[in-house]
Amino acid sequence: MPKNDDSEKSSGCPQNQKVSARWFPSEACRPLLEEAPVFYPTAEEFQDTLGYIASIRSTAEAYGICKIVPPPSWRPPCPLKDKKVWEHKTFSTRIQQVDLLQNREPMKKKLKPKRKKRRLFNTKPRRRPHPESSESFAACDTEKKFGFQSGPDFTLEDFQRFAEEFKESYFGLHDRTQECSSETGEIKKGFLSVAEIEGEYWRIIEEPTDEVEVYYGADLESGTLGSGFPKESSSLTDSKQDQYVRSGWNLNNFSLLPGSVLNFEEHISGVVVPWLYIGMCFSSFCWHVEDHHLYSLNYLHWGDPKIWYGVPGSQASALEDAMRKHLKDLFEEQPDLLNELVTQLSPSVLKSEGVPVYRAVQKSGEFVLTFPRAYHCGFNCGFNCAEAVNVAPVDWLQHGLNAVELYSKQCRKTSLSHDKLMVAAAQKAIHALWEISILKQENPDNLRWRSVCGKDGKLTEAIRRRIQLEKKRIENLPQVISFQKMENYLDPNTERECFACFYDLHLSAASCKCSSKKFACLKHVNLICCCEAENRFLILRYTIDELNTLVEALEECTDALKIWSSKYSPVALLTDKSYDIDKLDSGKYDCGVHHPKKEERLNAESDCRSSESNLASDDGQPLGYTGPSSCVPVNSLLKNDPKEHLAHKISDIEPYSEERLDSCVEPINFGSVVCGKLWCNKAFILTKGFKSRVKFFNILNPTIKSTYMSEILDGGLLGPIFKVSLEEHPHENFTNMSAQGCWEMVLQRLNQELVKQACLGKQGLPPLQQVSEVDGLQMFGLLSPSIIQAIEALDPHHCCVKYWSHKLLTEKSSETWSGDGAKIAESYAIDSALQESNDRLHLGSANFVSDDEIRPIFRRLLRKADSEEMKVMLRILCQESRSYLWRIAVETLTEEIQTKK
Repeated sequence: MPKNDDSEKSSGCPQNQKVSARWFPSEACRPLLEEAPVFYPTAEEFQDTLGYIASIRSTAEAYGICKIVPPPSWRPPCPLKDKKVWEHKTFSTRIQQVDLLQNREPMKKKLKPKRKKRRLFNTKPRRRPHPESSESFAACDTEKKFGFQSGPDFTLEDFQRFAEEFKESYFGLHDRTQECSSETGEIKKGFLSVAEIEGEYWRIIEEPTDEVEVYYGADLESGTLGSGFPKESSSLTDSKQDQYVRSGWNLNNFSLLPGSVLNFEEHISGVVVPWLYIGMCFSSFCWHVEDHHLYSLNYLHWGDPKIWYGVPGSQASALEDAMRKHLKDLFEEQPDLLNELVTQLSPSVLKSEGVPVYRAVQKSGEFVLTFPRAYHCGFNCGFNCAEAVNVAPVDWLQHGLNAVELYSKQCRKTSLSHDKLMVAAAQKAIHALWEISILKQENPDNLRWRSVCGKDGKLTEAIRRRIQLEKKRIENLPQVISFQKMENYLDPNTERECFACFYDLHLSAASCKCSSKKFACLKHVNLICCCEAENRFLILRYTIDELNTLVEALEECTDALKIWSSKYSPVALLTDKSYDIDKLDSGKYDCGVHHPKKEERLNAESDCRSSESNLASDDGQPLGYTGPSSCVPVNSLLKNDPKEHLAHKISDIEPYSEERLDSCVEPINFGSVVCGKLWCNKAFILTKGFKSRVKFFNILNPTIKSTYMSEILDGGLLGPIFKVSLEEHPHENFTNMSAQGCWEMVLQRLNQELVKQACLGKQGLPPLQQVSEVDGLQMFGLLSPSIIQAIEALDPHHCCVKYWSHKLLTEKSSETWSGDGAKIAESYAIDSALQESNDRLHLGSANFVSDDEIRPIFRRLLRKADSEEMKVMLRILCQESRSYLWRIAVETLTEEIQTKK
């Protein structure tokens, strides 16, 4: 909102304004309320931020709000108290007319005020509607909504002085000091209880006798003034402060903690990036719920207490009804009044209507947590500084779905894509299930995600409910509407909203041939235009069948897990064209919903998904890939960001490094050789258990280089699986079916962090990394001659036939195809046959036997043979492995094994 220059000039310096309003203690209107619960986590419980919140949710959610008091040892420093910030950085304020927050007339009414009020300051009177003033009429006609005007800018030092002078003058604390000293003999400067301030605040709200205006530095971006918590770039950070820099209770980290769905969201100020609140006595935050019914966490860095009032989410409708009843005229003029955050209603009035209201008094160093759709409001008791941010644990998804459906009814714009976050969370959960069930690896991160999966898991239930809603709406569409795949029609990275109700169109959208750039949600298909229904078409990101497969994967169905992982999840971006794990795609595209009367039409609508959908595209993602934002190529992230200031920050980053990456790889374990074509090709032998380490830019702090562990794991029938993890933080890992895929995922995550930190103003960042500059095999060490030689030494009998045959052919390529050349050709043909036999038997890692296992098995076999049979076998085994007899024996053995299956 632009500053009101006229009012500022007339008011003069705020610090010199004289307070004329006074405190009426005998008329106090303090509401009698039950206190919200207070929790005192131990140092151990405090380590797991989201885990602790989950542990108290069943108790605290019934109150709407609760207070969390950190352990005594947790006392983070506050960078805002640094002299450079305190004395020199300025912040903007807004003017709050406290006496009008509840008792005001609609802006359209131009009635003469019934009482004459004394002003807080001896400044130019605020403009009020007056029937005798044509100027007042004109002013009123242009003011359609009541709101907070812009106030002057302050430094923290100046605002503290101003706030303390106001409080002392308003409450007559100089006189009160004398009273205290005469009664007790002690001097208590400024003695005033929280209860006394609370009683006066609600007197001003309910029965105002004076015009009371205060300033509030609200919704201040922490990226501008600075955060009250230390960051890595902060001058206050050192080894002792590192625990606070990385703490989950540091609000700069809170919204993006593992397990928070907002982890998959981009930069949203006030939601993902914290906001600051610089308050003075009576500065208020009015009744509201968080955007998208998110959780919120508020921390009071310093200063006088902040008083909160909360109503549980289950009573949100009751509060709204009570406010509409008691502020009928205001709501008739402005139906969305509660979205404006400019209206209070006394808790005493709400209680009289049967609405439960709870109080919390937040002191310096304490947190206040609000729950989904819990209405809350409050005010400050004096000069203080707080910081707040949102978070979305998986249990929020159900509340978030309710929020977007409500927003659609209200035609209210959304601030994030709920469906995008939901699917991204599912992708992450499937990755976790893949690690646990397929790779047999468990860590706190993937176990946390597993806890919300299963048939009754909160994530599974949320997605199941969303699919049911989507299916029902598709079934209600006219049967003549055709279907198209979203990535074949729209840029999958561009978010769209319904032209009628602003509903997010991440999963599906409807359009018409007459207006291909106009999109609607499934509820408003018929409002797009006046064309016949045949001209309209539906665009789907996933079919209902595919979404049902997603649910089955979350229920830990192994087949569904493999299908979804191979097609959509970043855990398995397949580059092998021959790997066809499922047969979901038929000749024509089917949305997966079958109308009761005309099922056959769906089998002839639109183009089918290409059989090459498993192939990686030029940007490193599979064609049509729609995974979480953490895996979106950075070029798309930069191109689609709408914020100009973000674009300017990003423009300062160089596009990519011109130098080859330093990839000096240190081998740790060379692993063991596994038979089967999945484990070798003409160029490489891949060994089970191979492990190496390499230095590269840290994905959490790109200004330093850290060690990454590269591993080749046994994926059973899937063959080798590649994994890269940050050694310092092993839960930060990337798994893929190829070495290149792993490192592309690392680069995407790194580039995303570079963009994020550039937006926050961090200096000394490396340039954005280009995928083409990193060779995954090189980073694993599989191109290092010394490592290649060591792996070859593990296969003295040349079990990896394809590799050794090609190597031998390469070494002899200068010879003619006579003599040795003919032997080479014969040898290659024999080896190919042996390899084929191996493949038919699936002699991969699952059937590979060690030396210790061979002897007892072989002795058991020989006990059934007579002396002649054993002599023949000995003669064959003594032959060269590439002899004709040796090949016949192996082929015969292969055939016999197959007949006994």
